[in-house]
Amino acid sequence: MKLITGLGNPGEKYKNTRHNAGFICIDSLYERLNSLNEFYMTEWKQDKFSNSETSFLKLGSEVKAILQKPQTYMNNSGSAVLKLIKIHKVLDLKNNFMLIHDDLDIELGKSKIQVGKGPHGHNGVNDIINRLKTDEFTSIRIGIESRIDDEINGEDFVLMNFTEEERKILDNVIEKTIESIIPLILS
Repeated sequence: MKLITGLGNPGEKYKNTRHNAGFICIDSLYERLNSLNEFYMTEWKQDKFSNSETSFLKLGSEVKAILQKPQTYMNNSGSAVLKLIKIHKVLDLKNNFMLIHDDLDIELGKSKIQVGKGPHGHNGVNDIINRLKTDEFTSIRIGIESRIDDEINGEDFVLMNFTEEERKILDNVIEKTIESIIPLILS
């Protein structure tokens, strides 16, 4: 079984912020997987144990993957991820755990899929690495860097909303990224 986690902050206030690129991507992934005829996605539901919204990708009665949106706020995401990994016995993290998150080191409109990447200053990723005691998992890094004004620091920038034009660019890269990761999820 695979676990695919999208990072973000819960609540309407953060819904369209750059830091929520992981939530935006996993919601799009949910829709795409739900359109595959041979599979079935359960509705998103609140999992109180892990403090996450979860959905299960099923083939018949077999669970193939879990989609997760931690509701712990970004910097404390590790506890929610670790709880789901333990309860659902997600083994071999290198092949069975994917983390989708925003990345200020990558230009808006680009993404990278890599194994064994450190947090690069991302506190949510850092918390997950610290809790799991490894960075040997697949990171799906969604680029959000589009600052024109060098005076805006990263912490403020990630909590700003995408503009309409930026959101179109983001949606396009998410679509391409999802096409790349679906075979990894279904393998």
